[in-house]
Amino acid sequence: MNSLPRIDHLIDLAIEEDAGLGDVTSRAIFSAKHRSRAFIDAKQPLVVCGLAIAGRVFVRVDPTLKVTLLAQDGDRVKAGARVLAVAGPTATLLTAERTALNFLQRLSGIATLARKFADAIAGTGVRIVDTRKTTPGWRALEKYAVRCGGCFNHRSSLGEHVLIKDNHIAAAGSIARAVARCRAAAPHCAKIEVEAKTLAEVKEALRARADVILLDNMAPTMIRRAVELIAGAAVVEVSGGVRFETLRDYALPGVDVISVGALTHSATAVDLSLTVLPAGKRG
Repeated sequence: MNSLPRIDHLIDLAIEEDAGLGDVTSRAIFSAKHRSRAFIDAKQPLVVCGLAIAGRVFVRVDPTLKVTLLAQDGDRVKAGARVLAVAGPTATLLTAERTALNFLQRLSGIATLARKFADAIAGTGVRIVDTRKTTPGWRALEKYAVRCGGCFNHRSSLGEHVLIKDNHIAAAGSIARAVARCRAAAPHCAKIEVEAKTLAEVKEALRARADVILLDNMAPTMIRRAVELIAGAAVVEVSGGVRFETLRDYALPGVDVISVGALTHSATAVDLSLTVLPAGKRG
């Protein structure tokens, strides 16, 4: 987690956004000497993710706050489970509360949804992967959450491998022309993936010797025919039109990967909250 890029920068932006002018309420009520203990607990069953980031938020607001992680990222926890404890000056603890929860609820929401998808296709041999449909600036974090939920990552940036999509093909004039240009310019170790919307495009991608063929917005019946045409000559990715309710319909023999943008762009934040223990009470 500490190796993910720009985490402190994202945290600092979020803290400045929420508390750049200070926390007038907490500072009015509590002196600098007033101390409290608090914990974050799950209000629903979920897969937790972002605990170290939430802890980092507290420490960035006030280095004297003491954070204890009570679970690990990727853990499935039940409603009522405590996942993080924090102790120290009450005013700064409360200043950090919302920012810490925002990171934790969003990332745990993605991990929880990813786990739901991963469990749904267990035993099929198909991988569920994410896409680049991520919150600007949060891509590394959100793709980390996908992994914590048991799914996998597609490319994280345009520079990772060649993916020739419909607009590339339209502008180049053909799949063959686009593939030839990429093969001439890309690093020797780069795989070339081609998006195909029709069986004719699948055949063209095969003739161009694409390494991966992405079957875009095809119905399961057409996917079966495409898999027969490909016959193991390329990795088969399915994308577009896949919902959780229809996921098993697309996890067909011969399909290697299903990419699902919803893992990141449609995940709902889960319910976690911070509770401050009453003065003098041991938690």
